[in-house]
Amino acid sequence: MEKADLEELRGKVPCNSVLEDAGFALDLKESSRKAMKYRRAGEIIIVIHDGKGWFDPLSEAKGDVFSLVEHLDGIPFAAALYVVAELVGFVPSEPVWTRVARDRAPDLTITERWRVRRKPWPGSATWRYLGDTRHIPEAVIRKAVAENLLREGPKGSMWAGHTDHAGQVTGWEERGPDWRGFATGGAKMLFRLGRFDAVRLCVTEAAIDAMSLAAIENLRSDTLYLSTGGGWAPATAEALRALAHRTGAHLVAATDNNAQGETYAGRLRDLAAEAGSGFERMCPLMEDWNAELGRSEESKGRETPKEDGCRMPAGRLKGDASPG
Repeated sequence: MEKADLEELRGKVPCNSVLEDAGFALDLKESSRKAMKYRRAGEIIIVIHDGKGWFDPLSEAKGDVFSLVEHLDGIPFAAALYVVAELVGFVPSEPVWTRVARDRAPDLTITERWRVRRKPWPGSATWRYLGDTRHIPEAVIRKAVAENLLREGPKGSMWAGHTDHAGQVTGWEERGPDWRGFATGGAKMLFRLGRFDAVRLCVTEAAIDAMSLAAIENLRSDTLYLSTGGGWAPATAEALRALAHRTGAHLVAATDNNAQGETYAGRLRDLAAEAGSGFERMCPLMEDWNAELGRSEESKGRETPKEDGCRMPAGRLKGDASPG
């Protein structure tokens, strides 16, 4: 098949069509317009670039619609061409997005959009969401606000800023009662809470979890609490690599207590080995650190490690003394 024919076929069949035909279902709650998460049993595929690209968050697999068929069916490229050709005209279901329209001019830059939003204040909708719904203590909210990491989002949601090594905002995680996503046009780097020069680097998958772990550990002064925003973009990997190369750096994989969290932990373990830094795997007894933070008073002090290799040292529950 000629290159022009391949390009035409690639343009006619989005990755969404392949996944729906293969029995995958869209996880609307975990999706955004730029990153649509599809699930089938324990498998996860993220569709990007308006259906033209994809990646598997549990492995290194990624590519276009042809490589997706190869990945799913275990067939060679030549056979994948026929599978894709048969899906020409297949129209994937259209998701019903609940995201609210933004009250901003379309030509504002990421920096400008961040600057025009107000910081949360005691009693504001975002402050109540973090404190009442997410159980984040006031001291942690105040520290995040003081470090210019939070903004009031629409409808009581929260914006948690990602920054580069110079402290410039590159994008933000968006979380709220009815919405989750990432800034349109923004770039995932790292959410960074704590001392910028800290050598203990706790890496979580969400800013909410980074703040939750900071609360559980009573904001250890030797620690920088980080979030990748649930992704592993090249820029994120480079930012983590730069931090891991600090003298005396100790990388803590504080990712979720599930299969995806273990995959991210493995990548962090490899990154630490490459940089020659210390490494530790630490995960909550619940699925994530925010769930751990919200556990009832009755469950405190009775934690026992799960058998999946996760480690949560004693004294990490809210209200206990900091292990530092």
